[in-house]
Amino acid sequence: MEKTGLGIALIGAGRAGMIHAENFAHRVEGARIAAVVDVVEENARRAAALLGCETVHTDYTRVLDDPAVQAVMVVSPTDLHKRIVIDCANASKHIFCEKPMAMNTSECDEMIEACRKNNVRLQIGFMRRHDESFCRAKELVDSGAIGDLVLIRSNTRGPSKPHLWMYDIGKSNGILAEINSHDIDSARWFAGSEIRRLYAVAGNYRNPEVAREYPDYYDNVVMNGVFENGVQFSIDGAAYVRYGYDAKMELVGTKGVLQVGRSEGAFLRCSTVENGTSTPFINSWQMLFRDAYLAEDVSFVDCVLNDRQPRVTGFDGRMAVRIVEAGNQSISSGGIVEL
Repeated sequence: MEKTGLGIALIGAGRAGMIHAENFAHRVEGARIAAVVDVVEENARRAAALLGCETVHTDYTRVLDDPAVQAVMVVSPTDLHKRIVIDCANASKHIFCEKPMAMNTSECDEMIEACRKNNVRLQIGFMRRHDESFCRAKELVDSGAIGDLVLIRSNTRGPSKPHLWMYDIGKSNGILAEINSHDIDSARWFAGSEIRRLYAVAGNYRNPEVAREYPDYYDNVVMNGVFENGVQFSIDGAAYVRYGYDAKMELVGTKGVLQVGRSEGAFLRCSTVENGTSTPFINSWQMLFRDAYLAEDVSFVDCVLNDRQPRVTGFDGRMAVRIVEAGNQSISSGGIVEL
């Protein structure tokens, strides 16, 4: 039996796109995949077959006039987000846009205005705000369980070697955007404030072979600063660490501390005389936040069908981009950036 509900077009059939698409196709009530778009036709057709979808395009503009498509999921490279989102908004399609939202705040502003003008929903893909553990930690912080919040320390480190396009900071905005956008958004969320001042340092430690062609590329970054309400923060990010996918946050208050996130692949510890003690490590963000991806997909459909605001808005996406811009400015100048 063909599934009915909100018709969603997948624009970008890569790893992240397929996580969302499989949720909408098989796990989210009130949603269906109405079209699959990818510039590589083979990828689009392969994805469509897995999703049970018959409509395949290599050009996203083909879905703009399709009445079967009421919403789109934009999971293309970041430098394409602005044009796709604006065109879809002007076609009255509701929009789920993966992070990073755009290349700069000016692009974000244009995207937000297009969605406002056309009265369509715009949700940004910061799935940690939908993760059960992070949501519970937020509730505890807001309840005063650890007293007044003093310090937020957050890290995200990925195991994989970067794709070729990521070495070009002009296309990727660096790992501050590609990896640490989640830490930036989560820190804003927990602090309940905006960043006032920051300082960042970075370097290329694991990919020296690209240093000549991409002298600005960095695979390790540390960014410290303070929010307008006085809460301090420290964020570190890394690419190609190899040991596993590592995403954690520590929240220090005047009366206690909260730690959220985990690195263990399973709640299992093995101890032997020969090998000592070992615990399997998370090897992919897809595993660690699987339930959070589903929760944010459910939330998006609910926002559209019940005409309510998303939990993560275009403004949240814009502010993460703003901090990435400031962080990269600090890296380049070697100085403190005031916002």
